[in-house]
Amino acid sequence: MLNSQTSAFKIIGYYVGKIITVLAILQILPIITSIVYKEWDIVFDFTISMSLALILGSLLVIFFNSARRRKIDWSHGMIIAALSWFAGMILCAIPYYLSGNFNSFLDSLFDVMSGFTTTGVVLIQDLDHVSNGINMWRHVLTYLGGQGMVVLALTFLVKSTSGSYRMYVGEAKDEQLLPNVINTSKAIWFISIAYLVFGTIVLWVTGIFIGLPVDKAFLDGLWVFMAAWSTGGFAPHTQNILYYHSLWYELATVVFFVIGSFNFALHFALWNKNRKEIVRNIEIQSMSITVTILTIITIAGLMKLNVYPNIVSTFRKGFYLLISGHTTTGFMTIYAKQFFTEWGNLALFAVIIAMLIGGSACSTAGGFKGLRMGIIFKGFFRDVKRIILPESRVQIDKFHHIGDTVLEDKHLRSAMLIVLAYILTFAIGTLAGVFFGYPLSSAAFESASVTGNVGLSIGITTPGMPNALKIIYIIIMWVARLEFMSVFALVTYIFTGARRRWLH
Repeated sequence: MLNSQTSAFKIIGYYVGKIITVLAILQILPIITSIVYKEWDIVFDFTISMSLALILGSLLVIFFNSARRRKIDWSHGMIIAALSWFAGMILCAIPYYLSGNFNSFLDSLFDVMSGFTTTGVVLIQDLDHVSNGINMWRHVLTYLGGQGMVVLALTFLVKSTSGSYRMYVGEAKDEQLLPNVINTSKAIWFISIAYLVFGTIVLWVTGIFIGLPVDKAFLDGLWVFMAAWSTGGFAPHTQNILYYHSLWYELATVVFFVIGSFNFALHFALWNKNRKEIVRNIEIQSMSITVTILTIITIAGLMKLNVYPNIVSTFRKGFYLLISGHTTTGFMTIYAKQFFTEWGNLALFAVIIAMLIGGSACSTAGGFKGLRMGIIFKGFFRDVKRIILPESRVQIDKFHHIGDTVLEDKHLRSAMLIVLAYILTFAIGTLAGVFFGYPLSSAAFESASVTGNVGLSIGITTPGMPNALKIIYIIIMWVARLEFMSVFALVTYIFTGARRRWLH
C-alpha cells in the first residue's frame, strides 16, 4: 500500500512539475511587453517569479522523472489537475504582489484564481494605471484558464502517455475532437489561436475607429478578446467595457464571448463544415430557450421600473449584461452598484439564474452547462410521456450532441449530480455573504457570479471585503471551474495519506 502511495506521489509530482514549467515559460510574454514599454521594475518582478517557477518545476520533473512512463489512473489525473491549479495560483500571484497593485498576497491569490477560472471579479488596485506587463499577465492567465493549463501541457510538453485522457478529464473536459487526446489538445489550441488572431484584428480596427491610439487599440483589442473568448470578464480598465462608450465595441464583444461559450467539439464540427450541428445541437437549443426566457424577464423588470429611456439603451445595458452573465463572461456596461440601486429584484433574479446556467460543456464557460440543462429537460418530458401515454406509444428518447445519443438514466443522474453540487455551492456562498452582513439579494448575486465563474459584481467583491469571504470565494471558483470531482479527489488523497501516516 505504501509503495502504491509512493508511486502515485511521484506520478503527481512529475506532471505537476511539467505544468508549473509551462506557467514559468508563459511569463516571457509579460516580460517582453514590459521591456517594450520600459517597465523595468515589472521586468524584474517577472524575472524573479519565472525563475522560482522554473526552478520548482524543473526540480519536480527531475526528481520524479522515473514516473514519466508509469500508468496514470483516474484519481491521478484529477489530482494533477486540481493540484496544478492550486500550485499555479500561488506561483502566478508572485508578480502581482511584487507589483504593488494589491493590498495583500491573499488579494493577489484571489485575482489569479479569478483569472484561471475565467471568473473575472477583481481586487486589483488602480487598474487604470496598472503597467502593461501586469495587464498582459492578467489576460494571459484568463486565456490560459479558458483553454486549460493541463491542455496546454499536453499540447507542448507531454509527448505521449497512456494517461493523457485522465488528466484531460480532470480539467472538466471529456470530449475528444480527435482519437488521440494530445491531438485533441492541439486542436483546441489551434482553434483558440486562430480566433485570437481574427478577434484581435477586429477589435484593434474597432478601437482605432473609436479614437484609441494605434498601440493602445492593439493591446486593448488583444486583451479584451482574450477575456471575451475565454468568457473571463477581465478588462484593462476599471469601467470594463463601459470605458469604450461604443456600440460597435459592445457588439463585437457579444459575438466573441457567445462563440467563446460554445463547446470546442461544436467549433471543430463547424470547422469541418458540419454546419447543421449549430441547429441540431442540444446545447445550442437549450441555451437559445433559456436566453430568450431570461431576456424577456430581464427586459420586463427593467421596463417596469423605467430604468432605461429607450430600446437601444435597454439592449446595451439589459440584454448585454444578461447575455454576458449567461455565457459566464462578466463584461459590464454599468457600474456594479447600479445592479443594486437600479435594476430591481426581477431583473436581478433573471441574471442570477443566467449566471448559474452558464454556457456549454467542454468550453471556456462555467455554470451548470447547456448540455446538462438540455438532458434534464429531456428526461423530464420523457417521464411525463411515460405517465400520460400508453406504453405502446412510448419511444426511445435521444438527444443530439455532435452525434445522436440514447437518453439513459445514467445521463440524468450525472447531470443532476453536478447541478445539485452547483446549487449547494451557490447556497454556501450566499449564506457566507449574508453571514458577513451583506443583503440577501446582493449575497445571492455575488455567489452566483463566483459559482458560475462569471465575473459580474454587485459591489461585494472589493479589497475591503472580509478575508474569510475572499478565501471562500477562491475555493468556490476553484471547485466550480473544475466541476468538483478533481478537487474532491485531491482532498481525499491528502486526508487518506495523512491518515495512513498517522496510523503507521
